[in-house]
Amino acid sequence: MSGARSTRAAGPGRRRVATDPRRPSGHGVLRRPSGHGVLRRPSGHGVLRRPSGDRGQVTVEFLGMTPTILVTLIVLWQLVLVGYTFTLAGNAADEAARAGTAASPGARQGACQEAGQDKLSGAWGSGATVTCATGGGMVTADVKLTVPVLFPGTVSFPFEVTGHAGAVEEETD
Repeated sequence: MSGARSTRAAGPGRRRVATDPRRPSGHGVLRRPSGHGVLRRPSGHGVLRRPSGDRGQVTVEFLGMTPTILVTLIVLWQLVLVGYTFTLAGNAADEAARAGTAASPGARQGACQEAGQDKLSGAWGSGATVTCATGGGMVTADVKLTVPVLFPGTVSFPFEVTGHAGAVEEETD
């Protein structure tokens, strides 16, 4: 009986497994509980597989969110440029007022404007306006800067920042 199949009996309500002596043990053929017909074993022998209907979903979601993420980063970077422009305007006004008080009364205006422009560079220095005034024992400086745009030429961003500072005139002996 070399090619014959033997049948192992299963308990009540269980399927019977027909084994083939030519196959290694555990590789039987499932039969229906009635004993007639053959059922195939599920692939993976009990391992659950994920449905393949949502394959690539993370990639699609990431590609859909990429423009939103990029726009958010650009807006945040533009806000950083606005904040940095406020800092530069305030610092340039402080330096201009300080230089104006240290200069002789006839040279205050020139020293004040030069010191204010000296502290600005790059995109901030080109459109800067430094105004100095003397009165009431004080030297005041106003620095007006245009906020640079992250991508010049793409968007008009007419936002100007003003820094104001004052210092007491130094006494001359």
